[in-house]
Amino acid sequence: MSRVSPDGSGIADALRDRLSALGLDLEAVELTPAGKRRVLRVAVDQDGGVSLDDIADATRAVSGVLDDTDLMGETAYTLEVTSRGVDRPLTEPRHWRRNRDRLVKVSLLDGTQLTGRVTDSDDAGVTLDVAGSPRRLGYDDVGKALVQIEFNRKRTEKEA
Repeated sequence: MSRVSPDGSGIADALRDRLSALGLDLEAVELTPAGKRRVLRVAVDQDGGVSLDDIADATRAVSGVLDDTDLMGETAYTLEVTSRGVDRPLTEPRHWRRNRDRLVKVSLLDGTQLTGRVTDSDDAGVTLDVAGSPRRLGYDDVGKALVQIEFNRKRTEKEA
């Protein structure tokens, strides 16, 4: 295998199948300098979320791939394997599916911004409840979308 590219794509290619065998999606690979070392951050996710056991399994799998290849070269590095986190943008249909019933803030390509709750999604787009009215958006119309943190959300009787 070849050495890692500056954007980490070589690592992502090498990890994707191994993580998929564990039922995990590779969400991000970030390689950043940290003094004389580098930090390799690998984010994973799956339907239903990831547990600490999933993170431990993923860490072992990633370490195994890196130990068996020269992708990281000779320079020391620190490996961090984590879950996707709510601060990452929704960019794939699976992200929307996994965030059903969550509040999202969406910036559309036409400059419009809206906030709504994900009610449904498929491979082509998402339906949001925006102030009590359904609004269908195609993924091609979305510039950026982020899950909003809700500390005091009131649950309906149906959700409780």
